Amino acid sequence: MQEHSLYIHIPFCSHRCAYCDFNTYAGQERHISAYVQALCKEIAFIGQNAPEKLTLHTIFFGGGTPSLMTPPQFEMIMNTISNSFNYSNLETTMEANPGTVSYSNLRDLRSIGINRISFGVQSANPAELRLLEREHTYFDVINAVTWARKAGFDNLNLDLIYALPHQTLDSWTVTIKLVLGLAPEHLSLYALTMEHGTPFGRWSARGLMPIPDPDLAADMYEWAAETLENSGFHQYEISNWAKPNMECRHNLQYWRGLPYLAAGAGAHGYVDGYRYSNALRIQTYIDRFNSSKRLRKFVFPLTPATVNHHRQTQQDDMSEFMLTGLRLTIEGVSAGTFSRRFGRKIENIFGKDIEDLIQLDLLERQAERLRLTRRGRLLGNQAFARFVT
Repeated sequence: MQEHSLYIHIPFCSHRCAYCDFNTYAGQERHISAYVQALCKEIAFIGQNAPEKLTLHTIFFGGGTPSLMTPPQFEMIMNTISNSFNYSNLETTMEANPGTVSYSNLRDLRSIGINRISFGVQSANPAELRLLEREHTYFDVINAVTWARKAGFDNLNLDLIYALPHQTLDSWTVTIKLVLGLAPEHLSLYALTMEHGTPFGRWSARGLMPIPDPDLAADMYEWAAETLENSGFHQYEISNWAKPNMECRHNLQYWRGLPYLAAGAGAHGYVDGYRYSNALRIQTYIDRFNSSKRLRKFVFPLTPATVNHHRQTQQDDMSEFMLTGLRLTIEGVSAGTFSRRFGRKIENIFGKDIEDLIQLDLLERQAERLRLTRRGRLLGNQAFARFVT
């Protein structure tokens, strides 16, 4: 039976950063208790509505700031999951802001089954942290990692952002060197994007904030890739590096086009050919599970919180298989897996696009696999555009 993943969205933040376009809300902590109860109802609903008891191999608490919840609230959710699904070699990740954790809190979280932490570090530079409106300092990062190790966590990811306004290559190299000194198992490096609708997006559109320099961003990316490789990390995805056997299995589920369930406000899922998403607002999400009229029979995997859903066509799935699979820098896209999944040869569907991208030195063949070249990793959007339906 195919293993599934479960994404759980925690939309609470003590402060919403100016660059963020995720479904998050500041100053709503009073709703956390009711939200956790609604989450448990949705998770139980998914488990009961499934055609058979499903097996989970990864769980991911994303946000927002999941670390604003208490260990007893996490325990309530984990108990509901345990009652609703089977487990198989479970990886359970929680995103956390470094300034929102303590040793006792992390120790309790580890004891109830959280076994991977992803800290939103973003930078080691105080000025850059202020620009990003982060509420922690790099000393908070050091404390958070130290406490996590003491609490028994042996799988830590650190998120970093580069290509910031006014950021220099020198300041970026200092950040990389400092976080390497913390000996994480995994690093995620993301270029800043000025997202429409965010303060950063509005400021840059009005000329009040410089747009990141693409050439400097490329230099930062290439320097980091080389440095991390020399430090024992391997790049397994465009933005992700891991020590051997420490890849994020939950994110691999996305990139391989495998099924993942969704719970929480604004969460997105992909199961049984459906792509679906939940109501965005916290109170709306809670209300969906307080009305007995809404707790009727839904087609799995949909729940009372679902507001959008559509059944994928085969063309949708094939295109997305290429888009996500090509993000995997070592694994890439397997022609054999493509044929087994879709009953068609990859050359018959995307042959011309593949050959064009090979000629442009954006794609390369390795036996029966296709993957981005080093140049293609820098110009990935040009390659991905060929497979957008």
